[in-house]
Amino acid sequence: MDQIIIGFLGGLITGISPCILPVLPVIFLTAGAQSAKFEGQDDAIPAGRSRPYFVILGLMLSFTLVTLVGSLLLGALGLPADIIRWAGIIVLILIGVGLLVPQVERLLEKPFGWIPSKNVKNRGNGFGVGLALGAVFVPCAGPVLAAIIVAGSTGQIGVGTIMLTTAFAAGVAVPLLIFALAGRGVVERIRAFRTHERGLRIAAGVAMLGLAVGLIFNVPQALQQLVPDYTAGLQKDLSESDAGESALGLGGLVTDENRQLDNCESGADELAECGTAPAIRGIEQWLNTPNGEPIDIADLKGNVVLIDFWAYSCINCQRAIPHVNAWYEAYADSGLQIIGVHSPEYAFEKNPDNVAAGAKDFGIAYPIALDNSLSTWTAYRNRYWPAHYLIDASGVVRAISFGEGNYATTEMLIRELLEDANPGVALPPATETADETPEIGATTPETFLGSSKDVNYGAAEPYRSGEGSFAFPQEQPADSFALAGDWTIETQFATPTTQSASIRLNFRAAEVRMVLAGSGTIIVRDEDGKERTITVNGTPRSYALVDGSALSSGQLTVEVSPGVEAYSFTFG
Repeated sequence: MDQIIIGFLGGLITGISPCILPVLPVIFLTAGAQSAKFEGQDDAIPAGRSRPYFVILGLMLSFTLVTLVGSLLLGALGLPADIIRWAGIIVLILIGVGLLVPQVERLLEKPFGWIPSKNVKNRGNGFGVGLALGAVFVPCAGPVLAAIIVAGSTGQIGVGTIMLTTAFAAGVAVPLLIFALAGRGVVERIRAFRTHERGLRIAAGVAMLGLAVGLIFNVPQALQQLVPDYTAGLQKDLSESDAGESALGLGGLVTDENRQLDNCESGADELAECGTAPAIRGIEQWLNTPNGEPIDIADLKGNVVLIDFWAYSCINCQRAIPHVNAWYEAYADSGLQIIGVHSPEYAFEKNPDNVAAGAKDFGIAYPIALDNSLSTWTAYRNRYWPAHYLIDASGVVRAISFGEGNYATTEMLIRELLEDANPGVALPPATETADETPEIGATTPETFLGSSKDVNYGAAEPYRSGEGSFAFPQEQPADSFALAGDWTIETQFATPTTQSASIRLNFRAAEVRMVLAGSGTIIVRDEDGKERTITVNGTPRSYALVDGSALSSGQLTVEVSPGVEAYSFTFG
């Protein structure tokens, strides 16, 4: 039962997320577009009442089959992984042409004529449209979809996975069906549409062809990056619930490929046998490899491999990177291969240019895999930024370390595996990068300003998405922030509405940084009245507000100009 509930809720959340925006115009128009006129028919009528249902039914069926068995089928036939997507694009083009040329549409929908339709004057039931959309529909990678993808790609498809996938598809279908019915209703009620049937069909055909061309050039992906994922908080809450943990485990997070990872205890100072390392999969792009060529972990046998899960705006990762860089510089010539798997937490972290700029700032020279769909993250059952998976020369995971710290132990195990792989190797001295990991609870927790995951808000008025006026409270708790002035609260950031507004922060830390984007300035004032101005320009990145050498408590007031987007505070 957990699989059904969690799958449906996960699908429902996905169905209202930004990732469905590219298909909405096609669904809206094709659900109401009339099929070809028949001889002797004088007045145009809307599409049959069943058409929206068949469009969505086709999408559900196609998406479910592609998600569950697509990777298995392609692997068995030795076909490229992208062939289903291209087949769907080709079908979209054919259907788009069919909407423009009625004779073509009748030929395309003839194979589905056995499906009953109440409107005998309108034989086109839209099922073929739905099948094509389902083949190219790639929803945002929430935890439910990630679990399904892992199950499908590893062949662990059981009753629980099928229930989870079917429920997910049904959940996605509900908002899409509402939109399809709305399109059907608009056409039915507005006489202009009924009397200009040809124009409606042309609009639907153009939308279908536009979606196909957009998919060829990855335009929907670019558009989705511009729209914050306002459902991220709901997805996170769903996956972290007790029912979510249970359902997603059965849905494929735990597989034969990664089951033995439980043998490794995080931070252990001795090597363990934790199973063959899961494959690196679902990577959108590679950085720091010759011509962007991908790396197959199976080809790295003979090398000791460190998989480093990170995100470029994560302060915890930023403190870990100097250690990883030092290991790469010291041991690469001795057989150590490091792969940074960049698994985004924010929408802006999916942008390859942003990641490349962050990697350059941090001096990262080892290969980076952009895991925007979190496929590799899920295959390793990871839950932490940063996380280190140490793999021996035979391809077996031997140690895991979650979060910051434990660097000396990790380096000790790296050296041990390098010596095992090449007895007698002359290793350089151990690196001496200072461990600046704060003690647990010693600093203020990471503080987010977006509505989807705000924490540490220290005022009485509600903190919710939208425009609002704020005032600093008379008494503000420790480790909290408050706003003053007019602000627009978005899902992932806050920005002044019309004029400069302020944030007051009570903190415990030696270092305070702020993730900012946009264009403008911030003025940072401390308790002594000292202030400095920081210019903000460009994509989201971390700016230093306080850079001390010792932990202390303090208060900052940050005046933010319009045009600046404030994402979070991080502490060290």
